This record gives sequence, C-alpha cells and structure tokens, in this order.
Amino acid sequence: MSTHRLAAGLGALMLGAAAPGTLTAQAGPGLGVELSAEQIAAWDINIAPDGTGLPPGSGDARTGAEVYALKCVACHAVEEEGGLNDRLTGGHGSLAGSAPVRTVGSYWPYATTIFDYIRRAMPFTSPQSLTDDETYALTAYLLQLNGIIGEDDVMDATTLPSVEMPNRDGFVLAYPPAGQ
Repeated sequence: MSTHRLAAGLGALMLGAAAPGTLTAQAGPGLGVELSAEQIAAWDINIAPDGTGLPPGSGDARTGAEVYALKCVACHAVEEEGGLNDRLTGGHGSLAGSAPVRTVGSYWPYATTIFDYIRRAMPFTSPQSLTDDETYALTAYLLQLNGIIGEDDVMDATTLPSVEMPNRDGFVLAYPPAGQ
C-alpha cells in the first residue's frame, strides 16, 4: 500500500471518529470546588492601565515612606536600590544600553500597574494584606523616589491614572483600542 493511500485511510478514520455525536465526554477527576460569586469577586481585583478598577482611597509619599519602612525594607533595602529583590529606583536612560536597569521609574509604562502589582503581590510574605490607602501611599512613595511626582502629591483613583510615566511610549499595545 502506498504511503499516500495509508495517510488518506488514516485521515478518513480520524474524521469518522470525530464525527458529531460519536464522542463521549469522560468524567473529570473530581478536583476542585465550585466558587461562589463573592469568592470570585474577592480575587477579581484587576486594575487597567486607564485606572478602571481602582478602589476608593488615597495616599501620599510621606505616608508611603512609613509603610515602606515597616513592610518593604526587608526585601528591597533601605535605599530602595534592591536588597533580596529588585531595585525600585534609578535606571533612567539605561533601557537602550547594554545593561538596562528596569525599575519603577525607568521601565514601568503606567502608574496604575504599579498599584495593581503592589496590591496583588506585596509584601511577598503576605500578598493582598495591604489596605488600599497603604497601596496608594506606597505607589506615591515609589513614584516620588523616582522623581515622577512630588512628595506632597496625593495619589487616588483620579490622580494615579493621570501620572505620565517616563517609559509610557516604550511599549507597544498587543491589542490597541479601536481606531488606533
């Protein structure tokens, strides 16, 4: 039998096996539990680059410095230059060089995504333990350390999306809004 006829026969057999109504679903392994709408809502905390989803609350850099000293310094060091984990400051103008330094001030395109990341994942040992006010304050502190906002600027759901990050134009949207 030729290879061509063998391949055609196997293809026909596969098509016949996949015909509608001939496949039966297998029972699942019975893993997991169904979540309630309330449980899902507690984890549905995404913040979009335009600020959609930002919660009520506010914070400034001075308050953020206090929160940082209590909850962040162990991993990110006193000078915010990186301890056990990534640096948070510096790196301005380094992205195009041979040794780019990706920090809040040099790399991140949107201030809202900084808030989202802190709220979702920090502190590392106790994610989602910060209040929304603490998260706004930490975000303000990091923005102020990187020279993006002033020490007295208050970050909230209105002001945070309007912050222009230095690398905002350094990314290309995978799915740009219609008309762009």
